[in-house]
Amino acid sequence: MDPLSAALKIAGSGLEAQSTRLRVVSENIANARSTGDTPGADPYRRKTVTFGAEMDRANGLTTVGVKKLGHDTGKFIQEYDPGNPAADQKGYVKMPNVNVLVEMADMREANRSYEANLQTVRQARDLISSTIDLLKNS
Repeated sequence: MDPLSAALKIAGSGLEAQSTRLRVVSENIANARSTGDTPGADPYRRKTVTFGAEMDRANGLTTVGVKKLGHDTGKFIQEYDPGNPAADQKGYVKMPNVNVLVEMADMREANRSYEANLQTVRQARDLISSTIDLLKNS
């Protein structure tokens, strides 16, 4: 595989991985206040994404991929809200283990990584186009 096609394939795998990460972060933010349905029930648990290197043997490349979608095993936050249907006998509600500030930082990092991979695709595409133009004119 030529280097420019390899760059496109590698950057494409990065785009797909960061897209998955952005989706998971969005789910976490959307459910940051989702409680359980019954008293004492567990609320939404923060999701995590683990990346891993994947070998593309057909092309001899190492790309990135989503290795595992998991859940954060951190403790739930207890809030006093006796009027909430999910409150226990003492009036405490288990809240998700989602920190919106952490999620926003993850989203920003994933967005920047996505943009960097997209720029790599654009550059490789431009180089391929320039090479074709040079070959046509020679």
